[in-house]
This record gives sequence, structure tokens and C-alpha cells, in this order.
Amino acid sequence: MDYRERIFLQEGAGFPGKTYAEAVLEPAFNEAKHHLLQPMMAINKAHLIMLRETELLTDDEARQIARALCGIDLEELRRSAYTGQFEDLFFQVESRLLELAPDVAGNLHLARSRNDMGITIYRMVLREKLLVTIASALYLKEHLLLFAHEHAETVMIGYTHTQQAQPTTMAHYIMAATDLLGRDIKRLIQAYQTVNRSPMGAAALTTSGFAISRERMRELLGFDELVENSYDAVCGADYLGEVATAVQLAAINLGRTVQDMLLWCTQEFHALKVASPYVQISSIMPQKRNPVSFEHIRSLLSTSAGNATTVLTMMHNTPFGDIVDTEDDMQPYAWKSMAVLEQMYRLMACVVGTMEVNKDVLLERAKASFATVTELADTLVRTDRLSFRKAHHIVSRVVREAASASLLANQISLELVNRAAVDVIGRELSITAEELRLALDPVHFVMIRKLPGGPNPEEIKRQIAERRAVLQQENAWLAAKKQACTDAMNRLDQMIAEWSVE
Repeated sequence: MDYRERIFLQEGAGFPGKTYAEAVLEPAFNEAKHHLLQPMMAINKAHLIMLRETELLTDDEARQIARALCGIDLEELRRSAYTGQFEDLFFQVESRLLELAPDVAGNLHLARSRNDMGITIYRMVLREKLLVTIASALYLKEHLLLFAHEHAETVMIGYTHTQQAQPTTMAHYIMAATDLLGRDIKRLIQAYQTVNRSPMGAAALTTSGFAISRERMRELLGFDELVENSYDAVCGADYLGEVATAVQLAAINLGRTVQDMLLWCTQEFHALKVASPYVQISSIMPQKRNPVSFEHIRSLLSTSAGNATTVLTMMHNTPFGDIVDTEDDMQPYAWKSMAVLEQMYRLMACVVGTMEVNKDVLLERAKASFATVTELADTLVRTDRLSFRKAHHIVSRVVREAASASLLANQISLELVNRAAVDVIGRELSITAEELRLALDPVHFVMIRKLPGGPNPEEIKRQIAERRAVLQQENAWLAAKKQACTDAMNRLDQMIAEWSVE
């Protein structure tokens, strides 16, 4: 027996080969049972309605097929195991329909293909999963805004290049993260709008010679628009790539904030304390409160970004045609990336919404820090009409001398400032001790930064109010899209149920 014969003996001589079934067909079948069956049945119902309305089926034929559709036990299909008898779930469903309506069920496939059906199914699945992900993103946004409002006056040091930069507030930082999330939400909504377009009627590639109604299929399935060009409808995969890109960027963006917060939980920073439901205790070190929720969020966001990257990589350098690269093998990676992102949004909302902020430590650290000295330079420009560069040189000398003397920023004296001024410009300054105190006060630093987008508490509250109004609009959009999809599916069920009993 040569090696070819041994392979045939092991794999079988007919389709599907044992290993092909195990490695490809069975996993795809199991995914399809869970994710694709419901939209597949919705397409069958919509296509039946459209065929009858365009008089491509008679009333009697439509009634028989409607009864067959209602007679399929979906739960039985979901429990079924892959046997190799049918290539995939589509053919298993079609076989069952032919059993229930042997004379007419074959006409249900009139003027359609697995190509346009498959892409339509994927788009229906993606739009549902996108709405779930967007809902959780809005949930996180709501809790970030609540947290920001609570900490509008919580003064802390802001960092650039991981070094102490300038005083700001916890709310200012959180609003930056909120606006970043807001842009992620916009990208997810835009991805939804790209996804929620109907390919039905494209058939295999070039539409059909039968006078079907693509527009009616769009309406029945709850899509907002058509993918007009039939080649694009079955071959374009950018709808999936857009989802993957939006998810990938959203996961990366949130991960950066998580990284900061995890650092702020250390004893050295002593800024945040994660609530008990979201920490774990060491098995050997009694003092440990490990903020593992942040660690899991960070690592799982990486898996979300990674799965999204897989989608984009699988699309790369593939032919512009109907190909499996953009179908069964790829779609689960998009679903997994969204599922993880959605879960992390909800978990992040819970962790942030319950954690404690050490306001006193943050304020005292800001008072002692040299992060306020930008305002000292600005003050010298105001009081002594110096150029900013000259003021910068004076303050730089003040900081060096204070550091050499182990002084904190709030211990800088007027004498020290004047001594530095004499060295740089040859004279003392007109700044008063009170002006110096205010210039080095982090609370004052924050309060006078009232420009749009600055950390001043009233400005932050203005931003929060505007973001809440946008959030309200986004929640209304979400509710409308959910309802539109639900209504479309309910109408299909109702129409087919009525036809089946006529």
C-alpha cells in the first residue's frame, strides 16, 4: 500500500475527507449553528415574501413553503452534530425544507445564491453584535462622565513623557479618555452604517434575470441601504475590515488608560484603590490587594485587538471575489474581538465606578511638585514684562537651586527667585510674596486655565454637560436601530405565520 492509498484509507474516498471535516467543516458548522441560523431563517422568510409579492411564486406554493419554514425545529438543528452528510448548515436546512415541502421548496432558492445569502447573514450578525458593543461603550461613557463630575476639583499632576508636567484634575484626565471613547463610539456607529446594507439580489455575482425586488428584500430584513453593485455586494469585504479597524483602535485606546490606572494603583503612586469585588489577595503575602481586574482588562483588550488584526491580515492580498478567506474562517475572529471589547467596556465601567481616589495625596503631591513652575514663568511675564524665554531661564535656575537645596516647590522663597533673576537679568523682580505663592499653588494653576478644554472645574462641568447631551442622542440612535431590527424580524415571523395557516 503506497502513501496515497494510506491517506484514502484514513480519510475516505468521498467528500468530505476526515481531516477536512474535523479541521474546517465541523468548526464552521458549529459556529453557524450558534450565530448564523437565525438570520438564515430570516432571509428565507423575506425571500419567500418577496417572491410571492413579485408573483414568482403562487399563493399555494408560498403557503406550502411558509408551513415548511415554520415546521423546522431550530433547537433541534442547534443541538445537531456535524456528520458530513451535508456540506454545511445551509444545505442541512435546505434538505429539511425539501422534506417538508418536496414539490415546491426548491423554488425558494430562485434568483438567489449562497453568495448573496452568506454575506447578508454575516452583515446581520455583525450589526447585532455591533449594537451590543456600542451599548456597552455608551454604558462606560456614562460612568466615566459620572466619575469626572465627582472629581472636577480633584487636583493631581499630569504627566508627559512619563514625567511630572503640570497640575490638572482627575476629571480633566478622565474627560480626555471619555472624548477618546466618544470617537471610538463614532467609528463603531460608522461601521454599523457600512455594515447595515443589503447585498440580497446580487445572487452569485451578476444579479438575476428574474424580476425580483432587491429594495423589498432590503426593507424586509431591516437594512438601511442596498449594496448597489452586485459584484461589490458579494466580493467587497471592507464592511468587515471597517468593523475590525474600529474595534482594534478602540481596544488599543482603552488599554492606554488602563495602563495608567494600573500604575496609579501602586503603593508608590497611592492614587487609586480598586474596590474589593475587583481585587484578589495574594496566597502568601497578606498585605497584597492585587488590582487584577485592570490586569485582565489590559490583557483581554490585547486579545480583542489581536483578533481584529487577524481579520485584517486574512483580508490582505486576497482576490477581489467571492472567497472563503472573507467568510466562515474569518468572521469568528471579528465576533470574538467585539465580544471581548464589549465585556471589557462593562467591566471597566464597574471598576472605575467603584474605585476610590486618594484626593489628599494627589493634592499634596501636586503642591510639593515643580509641576507648577510653568505658571511661575507666566507670572513673571505679567509682573515684570519679561519675555517668556527670559522668564523661563529665571525659573529654570530657581528649580535647579531648589532641587540642590532639597526644597519642595511650595518652599521656594521670594529671595531665591530674586537671586536667580539677578543672575539672569541683573536685577530683582517686582513679583510679591503673595503672587509667588499663587504662582506655585496647583489649585490656582487649575482655576485660571479656563480656556475651552482646560481643567478649570466650571469648564470641565460645561464639557460634561455637552457630552451628556451627545450621550443622550447616541442612546436614542441605539434604541432606534435596535427597535428597527426587532420590528423587521417580528414582521417577518408574523407574515410567515399568517401565511402558514391560511
